[in-house]
Amino acid sequence: MPCIKCENGKVKFGKTGACEYDSIAECEEANKDYYEELKTTRIVELVIEDTNEELAIDAISLVTAPAIEQDFVYFGKEKNNLTFAKVDEEKRMLVSPALIPDKQIFRHDPQTSSDYYVYFSKATVARAAELYLKHNNHHKATYEHQERVSGVLTVESWIIEDPKMDKSKLYGFNLPKGTWMVKMKITNDDLWKKIKDGELKGLSIEGYFTDKFETMQNRKPTDAEILSALNEIISPNFEKIAEKLSEKKDLADYDWDQCIADQTKRYGEEAAPKICGYIKEKYGN
Repeated sequence: MPCIKCENGKVKFGKTGACEYDSIAECEEANKDYYEELKTTRIVELVIEDTNEELAIDAISLVTAPAIEQDFVYFGKEKNNLTFAKVDEEKRMLVSPALIPDKQIFRHDPQTSSDYYVYFSKATVARAAELYLKHNNHHKATYEHQERVSGVLTVESWIIEDPKMDKSKLYGFNLPKGTWMVKMKITNDDLWKKIKDGELKGLSIEGYFTDKFETMQNRKPTDAEILSALNEIISPNFEKIAEKLSEKKDLADYDWDQCIADQTKRYGEEAAPKICGYIKEKYGN
């Protein structure tokens, strides 16, 4: 629920707040308790496990309060709520983001009575969109994450590559690169009425995701992950590495190619150029 700009140039706190602030800074200062709490609240990255990819996105739910805080737009012959003339003459279509990368989504854990936030990386969003179609889930939908409903079909699905040029702009959206967009055909009379009446406002995904940190803890890391973690550890210690090497050889005459070969063998391809670069800068002629 961040401070966001209103159409009149003012700033409001959250989607339902009043447009009463003159700037983002003023809004954040007035609601600093929220931002202080956000700094200490657990933030979890969710990922798709290889063993559960079929469950990644099981369905898309039509809801009154979308977790990603973005309402869909709809259009049909009866009413067109877009800001320009005819989009097309098809009835009962809605366009909405399904997932927005790196957007923090509020969650509450009743077992621990704690609040936290989750988010999805661009890579996870792209994979979720791909698996949604791969496993033929484009016809699966629910109402408020409860009952399965018929008459809802995803007819378009795409990832925003260029926010300035993407067709989502035509529907009034201003969303970041990597956002997963969908266009859905609604033939269910009850649902369409709820959409037109403003009762249903957006989409929310249903699927199986896991905590990336817990996933890493519960499986054997790959060699690449081990080397990456090792690089993070040794990065600040180039000086110590160089000092130890200087006890064994004259680093001023240490051949670059030989250095790369030696340090790649010991620390991996990613760290070797950094170590040798430090040696060259400090000891080279």
